[in-house]
Amino acid sequence: MDYLTGSGAVHAVDGVSLTLRRGEILGLAGESGSGKSTLANAVARLLRPPAVVTAGSVTYHRADGSATDLLRMGKQELRRFRWKELAVVFQSAMNSLNPVTTVGSQVDDVLRAHDRSMSTVERRDRAVELLRRVGISADRAKSYPHELSGGMRQRAAIAIALALNPEIIIMDEPTTALDVVVQRDILREIKALREEYGFAVVFITHDLSLLLSMADRIAVMYAGQLVEHGAARDVHDHPRHPYTLGLLRSFPKLRGPREELLGIPGTPPDLRDLPPGCPFHPRCRFAVDACSAEQPELTEVHSGQWAACLAHGPSYGPVPVELSAGGSR
Repeated sequence: MDYLTGSGAVHAVDGVSLTLRRGEILGLAGESGSGKSTLANAVARLLRPPAVVTAGSVTYHRADGSATDLLRMGKQELRRFRWKELAVVFQSAMNSLNPVTTVGSQVDDVLRAHDRSMSTVERRDRAVELLRRVGISADRAKSYPHELSGGMRQRAAIAIALALNPEIIIMDEPTTALDVVVQRDILREIKALREEYGFAVVFITHDLSLLLSMADRIAVMYAGQLVEHGAARDVHDHPRHPYTLGLLRSFPKLRGPREELLGIPGTPPDLRDLPPGCPFHPRCRFAVDACSAEQPELTEVHSGQWAACLAHGPSYGPVPVELSAGGSR
């Protein structure tokens, strides 16, 4: 996926390949500008100019065994696919909800547009039930977004996404700007809804510690590329990429002995002028000379765990003990 600019194309997402399994929560982590939202918007066909998909495919496998490429869908087929099969919860509910329409009406809009078989009464009852299911009382169905708290607005956005029982819900930083108590409640609600309805979730966030409490698998992106992915427990206990280790060490642990927060020095690279070799090497304290010359490939370094780091290749030499042991873990 590129962004076309006057000075040339900016490669926002390059060579990323992921599989989302039925009913699982896949966490997508990385700093701002790593390509997480661009990837999600490309999957949902929501990219707008100057963004353009230059290559690749998004294959959706239905329960009946058929498969289709979302990037090749026509407008009408894509319209039928959205909300029924794939729904999106955006980062800021205040911006994604219609400010001049009640939240109940916005749920009704989805039902009316995509399920003509439902009567007005059935749609109203369904809207009230969905809002109740995410923790919003029935009387709030007549409320406008500005009359709700930030947490309730986000819950309303989730209710809209659930309207047609989709197979996949993409959640783009749905808890950003919410306090930790509300974050915890919404995360608990998402997990409970997933168990009840059986949908799969792509959960996007820059907060890796948040994903560890809810995701089945985690994928870490840096500079538009996938640098590590694997089971959440494996990524937590044994991070195989220095960037993942840096993200883990940027957040305090609630249990165990006190540890120094190290963070990651420097800033993410300019995608218009990526450094040669590994894009992370200017910020990596494990980097060696080979890192500035050789682009690492995503390699399976452990059963089901992949990383793009020369520490796991023949040109690196001994793997740093601290990295191979997952830091202080």
